[in-house]
Amino acid sequence: MDCCICISMPSTLRPPRKMLCETCYEGATKLKETLNGTKSNNNSQPNSYKSLMDIGRFVNDTKVERDDLEERLNFLSGFVAAFRYQMHPDILLKPSNDGPPIPAHKALLAVRSEVLKNMFESESRFKAPATEIETVWEMKHDELETLLEFLYNGVVSEDKMKRHVYALSLAADKYYIPYLRKICERHLDLYLCLTNALDILEIAEVCSYPKLKDKALAFIVENSSHFVHATGFYDWALKNPHLHVLITMAMVPKTKTKTFPF
Repeated sequence: MDCCICISMPSTLRPPRKMLCETCYEGATKLKETLNGTKSNNNSQPNSYKSLMDIGRFVNDTKVERDDLEERLNFLSGFVAAFRYQMHPDILLKPSNDGPPIPAHKALLAVRSEVLKNMFESESRFKAPATEIETVWEMKHDELETLLEFLYNGVVSEDKMKRHVYALSLAADKYYIPYLRKICERHLDLYLCLTNALDILEIAEVCSYPKLKDKALAFIVENSSHFVHATGFYDWALKNPHLHVLITMAMVPKTKTKTFPF
């Protein structure tokens, strides 16, 4: 039987029949039931997916929306080319480790960060000609380059995120880049483990990630025997005395305080 869905013959040459093979019929039935169930739960929209033609139309509309979204993303990726090929930059950003300066565009940086926008508008040193080098806050060359790639593209590769997540978190907090903050917090939460829990607790405190801070603290308390005797914990505790106090308080169960008459 020639199935009107999975047949390899071009649609212009197919006979005018609406026949389905058993596999396509079962799949279409399940898809129809799913769509009808979804629509019936939403009283604000009509239950319009009642035929195979409607299902085909739904699938086609979804593909059109996906292709349109992909086209828009490709269009917006032109900013990446401006950064990668240094098209008409008007500012040079110098990393803290004496690496080579990185050309950028003030307008795009101002759009991505309200803090940078205010800095560009209020401080005369940011109104210098393009040949002047501006020093960026304590970021190494690779970290700064990754931050700029994100500001231009909105994406950080998994490899670069693993290597620079702490620096990116601090930059996102300092320059107020909410989207980057969310991405960094999600990454830190996903990869919380014995080797990085103390660092994550510290960065969560500095960058004000309350949920991540609570999760890291609970994880450390749960594995306290590992951390208390770990190499480097003493130095970390001296560096972060307030966090050390929080860990100690969380490790000791709360008891009812006795009152004594005087």
